[in-house]
Amino acid sequence: METHRAEHRVGEIIACANQKGGVGKTTTVINVAAYLAAAGQRVLVVDLDPQGNATSGLGIDRDSVEGSSYELLVGDTPAAELAVGSEVVGLHVLPSGRTLAGVEVELVGLEGRERRLQRALRTEVDRYDHILLDCPPSLGLITVNALTAADSVLIPMQCEYYALEGLFQLMSTIALIRDNLNPDLRVKGVLLTMFDGRTTLSADVSAEVRRHLNGQVFDAVVPRSVRLAEAPSYGKPITLYSPGSRGARAYQRLAQEFLSREGQGSRQSLTSAAGTSAP
Repeated sequence: METHRAEHRVGEIIACANQKGGVGKTTTVINVAAYLAAAGQRVLVVDLDPQGNATSGLGIDRDSVEGSSYELLVGDTPAAELAVGSEVVGLHVLPSGRTLAGVEVELVGLEGRERRLQRALRTEVDRYDHILLDCPPSLGLITVNALTAADSVLIPMQCEYYALEGLFQLMSTIALIRDNLNPDLRVKGVLLTMFDGRTTLSADVSAEVRRHLNGQVFDAVVPRSVRLAEAPSYGKPITLYSPGSRGARAYQRLAQEFLSREGQGSRQSLTSAAGTSAP
Protein backbone atom coordinates (compact mmCIF):
# COMPACT_ATOMS: atom_id res chain seq x y z
CA MET A 1 0.00 0.00 0.00
CA GLU A 2 1.20 3.50 -0.84
CA THR A 3 2.52 5.40 2.15
CA HIS A 4 2.51 9.15 2.65
CA ARG A 5 5.72 9.32 4.63
CA ALA A 6 9.17 9.49 3.09
CA GLU A 7 11.93 8.03 5.22
CA HIS A 8 14.11 11.13 4.91
CA ARG A 9 11.46 13.65 5.82
CA VAL A 10 12.09 16.27 8.46
CA GLY A 11 8.95 18.37 8.28
CA GLU A 12 5.46 17.81 9.64
CA ILE A 13 2.26 18.26 7.64
CA ILE A 14 -0.57 19.51 9.86
CA ALA A 15 -4.16 19.73 8.62
CA CYS A 16 -6.23 22.35 10.41
CA ALA A 17 -9.76 21.03 10.10
CA ASN A 18 -13.27 21.44 11.39
CA GLN A 19 -16.36 20.99 9.24
CA LYS A 20 -18.09 23.77 11.20
CA GLY A 21 -17.38 27.28 9.93
CA GLY A 22 -16.56 30.27 12.10
CA VAL A 23 -14.48 28.43 14.69
CA GLY A 24 -11.22 30.29 14.10
CA LYS A 25 -9.63 27.74 11.80
CA THR A 26 -8.04 30.16 9.35
CA THR A 27 -7.13 32.58 12.14
CA THR A 28 -5.33 29.71 13.83
CA VAL A 29 -3.42 28.69 10.70
CA ILE A 30 -2.28 32.24 9.97
CA ASN A 31 -1.17 33.06 13.49
CA VAL A 32 0.41 29.83 14.63
CA ALA A 33 2.32 29.82 11.31
CA ALA A 34 3.57 33.35 11.94
CA TYR A 35 4.75 32.52 15.45
CA LEU A 36 6.45 29.31 14.33
CA ALA A 37 8.26 31.32 11.65
CA ALA A 38 9.21 33.87 14.31
CA ALA A 39 10.85 31.02 16.21
CA GLY A 40 13.08 30.29 13.22
CA GLN A 41 10.98 27.52 11.72
CA ARG A 42 10.52 27.16 7.96
CA VAL A 43 6.76 27.24 7.44
CA LEU A 44 4.45 26.78 4.46
CA VAL A 45 0.73 27.57 4.62
CA VAL A 46 -1.33 25.76 1.97
CA ASP A 47 -4.68 27.48 1.53
CA LEU A 48 -7.18 24.79 0.50
CA ASP A 49 -10.30 26.85 1.24
CA PRO A 50 -12.02 28.31 -1.87
CA GLN A 51 -12.81 31.41 0.20
CA GLY A 52 -9.08 32.15 0.29
CA ASN A 53 -9.07 33.79 3.71
CA ALA A 54 -5.65 32.48 4.70
CA THR A 55 -4.25 33.91 1.47
CA SER A 56 -5.72 37.39 1.95
CA GLY A 57 -5.09 37.26 5.70
CA LEU A 58 -1.37 37.00 4.97
CA GLY A 59 -1.45 40.00 2.64
CA ILE A 60 -1.57 38.17 -0.70
CA ASP A 61 -3.97 39.19 -3.47
CA ARG A 62 -5.12 35.89 -4.89
CA ASP A 63 -6.14 37.57 -8.15
CA SER A 64 -2.52 38.52 -8.76
CA VAL A 65 -0.90 35.11 -8.19
CA GLU A 66 0.08 32.95 -11.17
CA GLY A 67 -0.91 29.63 -9.61
CA SER A 68 -2.85 28.28 -6.66
CA SER A 69 -3.72 25.15 -4.72
CA TYR A 70 -6.06 24.29 -7.60
CA GLU A 71 -3.01 23.50 -9.74
CA LEU A 72 -1.60 21.52 -6.83
CA LEU A 73 -4.67 19.27 -6.63
CA VAL A 74 -5.61 18.95 -10.30
CA GLY A 75 -2.52 19.87 -12.30
CA ASP A 76 1.11 18.83 -12.27
CA THR A 77 2.66 22.12 -11.21
CA PRO A 78 5.25 21.56 -8.45
CA ALA A 79 4.40 23.14 -5.11
CA ALA A 80 7.70 25.02 -5.09
CA GLU A 81 6.59 26.94 -8.19
CA LEU A 82 3.27 27.93 -6.59
CA ALA A 83 4.45 29.13 -3.17
CA VAL A 84 4.95 32.86 -2.62
CA GLY A 85 6.57 34.84 0.17
CA SER A 86 4.84 36.76 2.95
CA GLU A 87 5.75 39.69 5.19
CA VAL A 88 6.92 37.25 7.85
CA VAL A 89 10.43 35.93 7.39
CA GLY A 90 10.41 32.16 6.91
CA LEU A 91 6.68 31.95 6.14
CA HIS A 92 5.56 31.08 2.62
CA VAL A 93 2.04 30.64 1.27
CA LEU A 94 0.62 28.40 -1.40
CA PRO A 95 -2.44 30.52 -2.15
CA SER A 96 -6.02 29.70 -2.87
CA GLY A 97 -7.53 30.74 -6.20
CA ARG A 98 -11.03 31.30 -7.47
CA THR A 99 -10.79 28.15 -9.62
CA LEU A 100 -10.62 26.11 -6.42
CA ALA A 101 -14.39 26.54 -5.98
CA GLY A 102 -15.14 23.77 -8.51
CA VAL A 103 -12.29 21.42 -7.71
CA GLU A 104 -14.41 18.95 -5.72
CA VAL A 105 -16.32 18.06 -8.89
CA GLU A 106 -13.13 17.69 -10.91
CA LEU A 107 -11.48 15.50 -8.29
CA VAL A 108 -14.28 12.92 -8.46
CA GLY A 109 -13.17 11.71 -11.88
CA LEU A 110 -9.42 11.70 -11.24
CA GLU A 111 -7.36 8.61 -10.50
CA GLY A 112 -6.21 8.43 -6.88
CA ARG A 113 -8.48 11.36 -6.06
CA GLU A 114 -7.94 11.08 -2.28
CA ARG A 115 -4.13 11.12 -2.62
CA ARG A 116 -3.59 14.04 -5.01
CA LEU A 117 -2.34 16.37 -2.28
CA GLN A 118 -0.23 13.68 -0.65
CA ARG A 119 1.70 13.13 -3.86
CA ALA A 120 2.01 16.85 -4.57
CA LEU A 121 3.58 17.61 -1.18
CA ARG A 122 6.15 14.81 -1.19
CA THR A 123 8.85 17.10 -2.52
CA GLU A 124 8.13 19.78 0.09
CA VAL A 125 8.40 17.87 3.36
CA ASP A 126 12.15 18.31 3.65
CA ARG A 127 12.05 22.00 2.66
CA TYR A 128 9.88 23.05 5.59
CA ASP A 129 9.67 22.31 9.30
CA HIS A 130 5.89 22.73 9.28
CA ILE A 131 3.37 22.62 6.44
CA LEU A 132 -0.04 23.87 7.62
CA LEU A 133 -3.07 22.95 5.53
CA ASP A 134 -6.04 25.30 5.90
CA CYS A 135 -9.05 23.10 5.09
CA PRO A 136 -12.49 24.27 3.97
CA PRO A 137 -15.37 24.03 6.48
CA SER A 138 -16.62 20.70 5.14
CA LEU A 139 -15.69 17.03 5.04
CA GLY A 140 -15.53 16.83 1.24
CA LEU A 141 -12.74 15.62 -1.03
CA ILE A 142 -10.46 18.59 -0.33
CA THR A 143 -10.49 17.85 3.39
CA VAL A 144 -10.11 14.11 2.72
CA ASN A 145 -7.02 14.94 0.63
CA ALA A 146 -5.64 17.07 3.46
CA LEU A 147 -6.21 14.37 6.09
CA THR A 148 -4.65 11.75 3.81
CA ALA A 149 -1.56 13.90 3.25
CA ALA A 150 -1.18 15.02 6.88
CA ASP A 151 0.82 13.63 9.75
CA SER A 152 -1.54 15.21 12.25
CA VAL A 153 -4.75 17.20 12.66
CA LEU A 154 -5.13 20.47 14.55
CA ILE A 155 -8.78 20.99 15.52
CA PRO A 156 -9.93 24.49 16.51
CA MET A 157 -13.18 24.31 18.44
CA GLN A 158 -15.40 27.17 19.52
CA CYS A 159 -16.46 27.15 23.15
CA GLU A 160 -20.14 26.35 22.65
CA TYR A 161 -22.13 23.17 23.21
CA TYR A 162 -23.11 22.61 19.59
CA ALA A 163 -19.41 22.43 18.77
CA LEU A 164 -19.12 19.17 20.71
CA GLU A 165 -21.33 17.36 18.21
CA GLY A 166 -19.20 18.55 15.31
CA LEU A 167 -16.06 17.52 17.13
CA PHE A 168 -17.23 13.93 17.55
CA GLN A 169 -18.26 13.81 13.88
CA LEU A 170 -14.78 14.98 12.86
CA MET A 171 -13.18 12.39 15.14
CA SER A 172 -15.23 9.70 13.37
CA THR A 173 -13.99 10.97 10.01
CA ILE A 174 -10.40 10.90 11.24
CA ALA A 175 -10.90 7.28 12.34
CA LEU A 176 -12.21 6.40 8.86
CA ILE A 177 -9.21 8.08 7.22
CA ARG A 178 -6.90 6.10 9.50
CA ASP A 179 -8.63 2.82 8.63
CA ASN A 180 -8.67 3.36 4.88
CA LEU A 181 -6.13 5.93 3.72
CA ASN A 182 -3.64 7.12 6.33
CA PRO A 183 -2.96 4.77 9.25
CA ASP A 184 -0.34 7.13 10.72
CA LEU A 185 -2.70 10.10 11.09
CA ARG A 186 -2.86 11.41 14.66
CA VAL A 187 -4.59 14.24 16.45
CA LYS A 188 -2.14 17.06 17.06
CA GLY A 189 -4.56 18.58 19.53
CA VAL A 190 -7.82 20.41 20.06
CA LEU A 191 -7.58 24.19 20.41
CA LEU A 192 -10.36 25.96 22.30
CA THR A 193 -11.22 29.24 20.57
CA MET A 194 -13.47 32.25 21.23
CA PHE A 195 -13.22 31.60 24.96
CA ASP A 196 -15.11 34.12 27.06
CA GLY A 197 -13.97 33.96 30.66
CA ARG A 198 -17.00 36.00 31.78
CA THR A 199 -19.41 33.16 31.01
CA THR A 200 -19.87 29.79 32.66
CA LEU A 201 -20.60 28.31 29.22
CA SER A 202 -17.01 28.66 28.04
CA ALA A 203 -15.69 27.16 31.27
CA ASP A 204 -18.19 24.29 31.12
CA VAL A 205 -17.40 23.45 27.48
CA SER A 206 -13.67 23.62 28.19
CA ALA A 207 -14.02 21.22 31.12
CA GLU A 208 -16.22 18.84 29.10
CA VAL A 209 -13.82 18.70 26.15
CA ARG A 210 -10.81 18.15 28.40
CA ARG A 211 -12.68 15.36 30.18
CA HIS A 212 -13.57 13.56 26.94
CA LEU A 213 -10.21 14.10 25.23
CA ASN A 214 -7.75 13.43 28.00
CA GLY A 215 -4.39 14.94 27.08
CA GLN A 216 -5.43 15.96 23.55
CA VAL A 217 -6.47 19.55 24.32
CA PHE A 218 -3.89 22.31 24.17
CA ASP A 219 -3.28 24.31 27.33
CA ALA A 220 -3.37 27.50 25.27
CA VAL A 221 -6.88 28.94 24.92
CA VAL A 222 -7.75 31.63 22.37
CA PRO A 223 -10.04 34.35 23.78
CA ARG A 224 -12.61 36.37 21.92
CA SER A 225 -10.53 39.23 20.56
CA VAL A 226 -11.36 42.29 18.50
CA ARG A 227 -7.72 42.53 17.42
CA LEU A 228 -7.74 38.98 16.05
CA ALA A 229 -10.89 39.79 14.11
CA GLU A 230 -9.42 43.02 12.70
CA ALA A 231 -6.02 41.72 11.62
CA PRO A 232 -7.13 39.85 8.43
CA SER A 233 -8.66 43.01 6.97
CA TYR A 234 -5.17 44.51 7.07
CA GLY A 235 -3.60 41.39 5.54
CA LYS A 236 -1.44 40.79 8.58
CA PRO A 237 -1.04 38.07 11.21
CA ILE A 238 -1.52 39.21 14.77
CA THR A 239 2.28 39.18 15.24
CA LEU A 240 2.51 42.21 12.95
CA TYR A 241 -0.86 43.84 13.62
CA SER A 242 -1.14 43.80 17.42
CA PRO A 243 1.65 41.76 19.02
CA GLY A 244 0.77 42.88 22.56
CA SER A 245 -2.88 41.83 22.41
CA ARG A 246 -4.46 38.92 24.31
CA GLY A 247 -5.03 37.05 21.06
CA ALA A 248 -1.38 37.41 20.13
CA ARG A 249 -0.26 36.05 23.49
CA ALA A 250 -2.61 33.06 23.08
CA TYR A 251 -1.16 32.09 19.70
CA GLN A 252 2.35 32.68 20.99
CA ARG A 253 1.63 30.14 23.74
CA LEU A 254 0.16 27.70 21.21
CA ALA A 255 3.24 27.91 19.00
CA GLN A 256 5.44 27.32 22.04
CA GLU A 257 3.36 24.23 22.88
CA PHE A 258 3.90 22.98 19.33
CA LEU A 259 7.65 23.25 19.74
CA SER A 260 7.66 21.83 23.27
CA ARG A 261 5.61 18.79 22.27
CA GLU A 262 8.01 18.18 19.40
CA GLY A 263 10.97 18.41 21.76
CA GLN A 264 12.27 21.58 20.13
CA GLY A 265 13.37 24.73 21.82
CA SER A 266 12.57 27.90 19.92
CA ARG A 267 15.53 29.13 17.89
CA GLN A 268 14.63 32.71 18.77
CA SER A 269 12.07 34.53 20.84
CA LEU A 270 8.43 33.90 20.02
CA THR A 271 7.45 37.41 21.05
CA SER A 272 7.74 39.01 17.61
CA ALA A 273 8.00 38.40 13.89
CA ALA A 274 9.48 41.13 11.76
CA GLY A 275 10.88 41.70 8.32
CA THR A 276 9.87 40.71 4.83
CA SER A 277 10.76 37.44 3.15
CA ALA A 278 11.57 37.22 -0.50
CA PRO A 279 9.03 35.41 -2.67
